[in-house]
Amino acid sequence: MNERIKKIKNDITVFWKSRSKGQKGIMIGGLLGVIALAAVLTFFLTKTEMVPLYSEVTPSEVGRIKENLDSKGIPNEIAAGGTSILVPKEQKDTLLVQMAAEGFPQSGMIDYSFFSQNAGFGMTDNEFNVLKLATTQTELANLIGSVEGVKEAKVMITLPEEGVFLSQSNESASASIVLNTEPGYQFSETQIASLYNLVSKSIPNLSTEDIVIRNQFLEYFDLEQANGSGGTNVTDQMTLKKTIERDLQRQVQTMLGTLMGHNKVVVSVTTDIDFKQENREENLVEPVDVENMAGIEISAQRISETFTGNNPLTGGTPQSEDATDNFTNYVEGSTADGDYERTEDTINNEVNRIRKEIVESPYKIRDIGIQVMVEPPQADDVTSLPADVQGDIEQILATIVRTSIDKEAGELTEEQIEEKVVVSVQELKGKNELADVPSSTIPWWIYVILGVFLVAIILLVVSLLRSRRSEEEEELIILEEAKEIPEVDDINNEKETESTLRRKQLEKMAKDKPEDFAKLLRTWIAED
Repeated sequence: MNERIKKIKNDITVFWKSRSKGQKGIMIGGLLGVIALAAVLTFFLTKTEMVPLYSEVTPSEVGRIKENLDSKGIPNEIAAGGTSILVPKEQKDTLLVQMAAEGFPQSGMIDYSFFSQNAGFGMTDNEFNVLKLATTQTELANLIGSVEGVKEAKVMITLPEEGVFLSQSNESASASIVLNTEPGYQFSETQIASLYNLVSKSIPNLSTEDIVIRNQFLEYFDLEQANGSGGTNVTDQMTLKKTIERDLQRQVQTMLGTLMGHNKVVVSVTTDIDFKQENREENLVEPVDVENMAGIEISAQRISETFTGNNPLTGGTPQSEDATDNFTNYVEGSTADGDYERTEDTINNEVNRIRKEIVESPYKIRDIGIQVMVEPPQADDVTSLPADVQGDIEQILATIVRTSIDKEAGELTEEQIEEKVVVSVQELKGKNELADVPSSTIPWWIYVILGVFLVAIILLVVSLLRSRRSEEEEELIILEEAKEIPEVDDINNEKETESTLRRKQLEKMAKDKPEDFAKLLRTWIAED
């Protein structure tokens, strides 16, 4: 065993001394690089990744959770200003289940489980009402906290006192809610309306008018604005105006950029928008037959009377002397002839009765102006742009203006449209040059280090292959020399001495085990 160790040591010494200084430096550098790379990989692969077990909890709750984890010998860290606790990633799910079974986190708020755990006699009505109100507030806060964008919610509910008599009028309930929202999250109008409806339906006799919702920055979430009555302030109007102008500008820029080139067209759009919103009701009556101005006959009555007679007879009741009225149906006889005719038509016609409730659009484009600067194909020659191309551009812009402006103002004339469209043909000297985008975000020194490691490894492999090849060549030379041993006389006739015996053993080893013989010779050479 010692001889083998000594042999390996001698082989290493011979190999190291036979190398040049450059080869020694490369091998040392490569070895150090491999060790450093192995150390870095070992550090990152064996590093324990810590993830939050609970976040945004009170410091007292974090203390209780940490004490519980320390008693179990589980590594943990406190982060985020003492409101979060971190545990190893592979243990997070197991710990969540275990901590939930033990009642963590203990938020200190009362929920519906309190009644099942503390049910018993001796609780007064006032105590029960207080606990019920606290429970409702807790459950409603948890329900709101599950909404996207809400980290935590605090709810304060005020319930009216119930009267003894039914005739007593009950006041309505009210609710105040403060939301701890996520940074930068913007609630949509639908989400705000849903929050109001959620709170209103969770509490009896609570209307949306009696609900106040604010965030941690005291910003008020208005239900009227969420229902569509908003947009009347200056900020919303200016935002809408800019949006309309931007959309029109992009439309024109895309169209003309395809025609002339994106770097040869500059577009500017200005608008005049009417934000007046009108709600009106119209009750209209129109004939069914508009041409004849007639309706549909639903009923008709026609009366026709005719009379022809000669010398009518006396008849009727004469007026009494003491009567106070002056009316009688007495008719004296007459010798005259008479004809009587009467025709009466009564027709009931039905017409169209139209009732319209009209809600006008909250904005209308009253006026629009489009200014376009076009660079000709030859920037320094304005005449290089054909006149028909400029005419097509003006026609395209006129069509956009004609279709975008509100039609209630009347149809625009060609002169009016020409005043709203300006096309300027000239050289664009202020073009924006695109900055060179870096091809990679990896630092350059990473590539240098990797290249050094790769070169060191390649040189180390090449040197090992060369040393291996030289050793094989030496072994082949020794084997060839061993095969060329001259024939000697019969050893039986020689006198047996220690040298002859050793020579016989070497000859036998050279014939039977040439590899071992070559290694032995190499060892003797190294010792010399």
